Amino acid sequence: MVRSMTGYGKGVAENDLARVTIEMKSVNHRYLDLNVKLPKKLNFMETAIRNKISDSICRGKVDLFISLNERSDAALDVIINEAMAKKYYDALKNMAENFELSSDFSVLSLAKLPDVIEVVENDTDEDSLQSLVMTALDDCILQFIKAREAEGARLKSDLTSKMDEMMSLVEKLEIRSPKIIEEYRSRLSAKVKELLGDSQIDESRIAAEVVIYADKVCIDEEMVRLKSHVTETRGIFELDKEVGRKLDFLAQELNREANTILSKSTDVEIADIGIQLKTLIEKVREQIQNIE
Repeated sequence: MVRSMTGYGKGVAENDLARVTIEMKSVNHRYLDLNVKLPKKLNFMETAIRNKISDSICRGKVDLFISLNERSDAALDVIINEAMAKKYYDALKNMAENFELSSDFSVLSLAKLPDVIEVVENDTDEDSLQSLVMTALDDCILQFIKAREAEGARLKSDLTSKMDEMMSLVEKLEIRSPKIIEEYRSRLSAKVKELLGDSQIDESRIAAEVVIYADKVCIDEEMVRLKSHVTETRGIFELDKEVGRKLDFLAQELNREANTILSKSTDVEIADIGIQLKTLIEKVREQIQNIE
């Protein structure tokens, strides 16, 4: 199946402890270049997250963003240091008695003193948190792959159309190629007759020259390989795995055959078809760069 390397996905999961939001986007890249941005509290999961993504995605520059919003009542706790508070209380009470002052301190004023109240972060339930993150990641990857497949279907349709155009051009080459040999023979015979006048024309010599010319301009092998590469490309479209690198290689081979045809061409019509092929193949190569 053809997948684009451009995609976007989002996954959300929550429970009584927290809410996790994951977003993933990608652009073209020769290999898998994965950049993961996550809260410090989730650092222990980075390897597992990377492994899960690499199991589903082969190529592309992928950016993954994870946000964690914990429930404040579950994430934090207030600890009262009663021993410290009692020491403050006793010391202040003695001070009031010694200096004959009124003891007007309140619970609030006592709570403001250092080390009486401490806000602490509760121990993280890593198993619960990991389950939450993986649930969100599963949804995110699913959406991400669907987006890639949808774009890949459009690319496949466009490339299939270009393969059809390519085969049509090869068929034109197959029709035109034999004719240029006959035309060369006619032109050569006419030129020799013009030069020799009424003298006897050596047909064997004419035939030998035609054979030499035909060998130089023959593009039969190139046409066969072009058709073979087009057929193979169509087959690769149907494979259920990474196909981008194979398609890129075949595009290079198609381009090689088109270049050879142009280098051998002495015919305007074949040269024009060769240029059309080159232009079409270049468009195919550009599109293939977007495929995973």
